[in-house]
Amino acid sequence: MSTSSGVLSLQLNSPCFSSRGHMPPPLPLFLAIPRLWPGSSPLTARAVSRRFILPSASFIWDAITGGNSALEASTAVRRGMQLFRQGDVVGSLAEFDRAIELDPRQKSYLWQRGLSLYYLERFEEGAEQFRIDVAANPNDTEESIWCFLCEAQIYGVEQAKRRFLEVGRDSRPFMREAYNLFKDGGDPEKLVSMFLHGGESEFFYASLYAGLYYESQKDPESSKRHIIAACRSLYGESSGDYMASLAKVHCLCRNWVLA
Repeated sequence: MSTSSGVLSLQLNSPCFSSRGHMPPPLPLFLAIPRLWPGSSPLTARAVSRRFILPSASFIWDAITGGNSALEASTAVRRGMQLFRQGDVVGSLAEFDRAIELDPRQKSYLWQRGLSLYYLERFEEGAEQFRIDVAANPNDTEESIWCFLCEAQIYGVEQAKRRFLEVGRDSRPFMREAYNLFKDGGDPEKLVSMFLHGGESEFFYASLYAGLYYESQKDPESSKRHIIAACRSLYGESSGDYMASLAKVHCLCRNWVLA
């Protein structure tokens, strides 16, 4: 399966468990941060996920320390992100773990690792990663939700709600609504309908998190409907957001075909 943007080129017969393939040389630091796509507005730019704007805190550390270990760790994070985008979840986790070995400071900020752990069904480790991340950044709505998603698989939905990580107020309305849905329960269809005619990123994120909520509720058909809709949206197909790649990886891991 491939997308029009060329971000993913995946084999459906080995979802999430690809062997490590040949990787291009790491991008220069200033190229590692994705740019906005043509025609995006300032409003859309403000609405995008922090996953899109801040790939790794190691960029800051590199500038401060200039140490070889920090630079190598930063390269490992970028390589892990690229492998994940390509559907090699196992390879991505190996790179993220290598980054932590090279520079232990990485672990408090390595949300990418938590996502890979979720898709490898290593839910306890994923929840631990997201809890560590939220301790370092207590205003990260998405990490709170992903911790819930991991713990719902371990303890069930009701217990996961009791353990829910409360965070500060997200500036993005669609993420505030998604946060309330996971924290308090509710109707994911309402979340999607609220942003059906909103901006490109708003519909994508509402659909993605509605689908993820349904997955936590053991409703795979409803989850499939919404996450495929997220993938097929303009934002899902062309934004370059890491979470847009995640939606496609999600479909790959569930053997859902994107026409």
